[in-house]
Amino acid sequence: MKRHTSWLIVLALGLSFAGWYASSQAAPISNGAPMSSAAPQIGHMVFFSLKESTPSTRQKLVDACKKYLDKHEGVVYFSAGVLADEFKREVNDRDFDVALHLVFKDKATHDKYQDHPRHHDFINENKETWKKVRVFDSTIE
Repeated sequence: MKRHTSWLIVLALGLSFAGWYASSQAAPISNGAPMSSAAPQIGHMVFFSLKESTPSTRQKLVDACKKYLDKHEGVVYFSAGVLADEFKREVNDRDFDVALHLVFKDKATHDKYQDHPRHHDFINENKETWKKVRVFDSTIE
């Protein structure tokens, strides 16, 4: 019986290792779809400082982000939100009111988004409320 139990333990460990190894060799996954190795994804992070920074003006801009900037072709991640007030370490940049986070499938879909009429509508409808806008674009590996 002892020999049979030892054999089962070795088999279970072997199967566990095989499963781990197979999953570690799989293509990276993003939002449920394999990431393409042909072109890197593009991270597009935008930080808005408002002329009038109140809870209602911040929420209005978040709502506009959701209305105009979500669900564009090639977007694999979207979020918009307000400054998280509880993070106040020396390294935290707190010079913004609203943050927009987009990740695009590739540069081509980023560029298409930049020229899309809904993107231009967002800018035209909201630009008068902005004190400062900072855009950070990066490739994502």
